Amino acid sequence: MLDTEKEIAPPVRKGSFLQENTKSLLFIVGAVVLLIGIYIWYQNVYLKGRTEEASAKMYKAEHFIGADSLSNKALKGEGGFPGLETIADEYANTKSANLANLYLGGIYLRKGEYQKAVVSLGKYSETGSAVIDPLALGLLGDAYSELKDYKQAATYYKKAADKGNNKFTSPMFLKKLGLVNETLKNYKDAQDAYTKIKTQYPESQEAVSIDEYIGRAEAQVK
Repeated sequence: MLDTEKEIAPPVRKGSFLQENTKSLLFIVGAVVLLIGIYIWYQNVYLKGRTEEASAKMYKAEHFIGADSLSNKALKGEGGFPGLETIADEYANTKSANLANLYLGGIYLRKGEYQKAVVSLGKYSETGSAVIDPLALGLLGDAYSELKDYKQAATYYKKAADKGNNKFTSPMFLKKLGLVNETLKNYKDAQDAYTKIKTQYPESQEAVSIDEYIGRAEAQVK
């Protein structure tokens, strides 16, 4: 029987992978170099310029806050100077925008615009500050508390109390944590929060009458 089928030989390899794909590799290397260049420009030129511009505009916004934090000047700006809302929106990824979000959260809280406060405070990024970072978390707790979302409020009050672990903010947020836990009927958790104030922050203002709160929560523990 005649074999009419011919074995198909594999193509002859003319060179190494690098030789055969020189153009593709050069394109990839060029793209990587370009991306690195764009990143360096973005960090050292674009962001730096925006940061300096935002900082200059933030100075006037902070002046408006000092004059009257509840006026529209602080939020909207005046006389060609932007307010906090514009700085937070147009200068994202800068320190000034981050601070503007914290300011906005506090102002919205005082104005009774609690959902707006949640949004602004949610955009705040931690800076490493032992006071400001827990304050931002605590303000979120306040906003959720005003919205009657007590579970979320308790979550953020606990984070705030644990975050700074200092005698200025921790006892304040521990007390608020205790109060919302009482509202949630989590009396053991409330008792624990109050007791922590007594044992760890005995010189704080919150510790002055904390025995009354401990006794009230303890009476409800079953």
